[in-house]
Amino acid sequence: MTLLVHTYVRGRSGEDHFLDDPDHGRTLAGFESSRTKLWGSQPVRDLGARFLPQLATANLCVDPEDVPDFLAECELLRGHIAALAAHSGYFDDYVATRLANITAAAVRAQDVDGGVIVW
Repeated sequence: MTLLVHTYVRGRSGEDHFLDDPDHGRTLAGFESSRTKLWGSQPVRDLGARFLPQLATANLCVDPEDVPDFLAECELLRGHIAALAAHSGYFDDYVATRLANITAAAVRAQDVDGGVIVW
């Protein structure tokens, strides 16, 4: 299976509506194994990440009010791509591209006061 990242907005009655996302390749957040090997790994936790490590045990839903903090976490990880790739066994480009997809979804969410889901 594959992890996907999508943006959503919350409707007036509380239901979530997914936004139109870019082409399929730009919604990829990693292999299912990336939940533990990458996003939920100890090196990610050691950097102080609190959102992405949740993927080790569940899907990640970032509420609209948390998107700025989530973007800061993505920026933090971006500075450590080579180390995260080396630990996880993925190529640098793989990690960089998946993190860029996640970050782009968060930027889209922030633009419309929406949230992000990684599942």
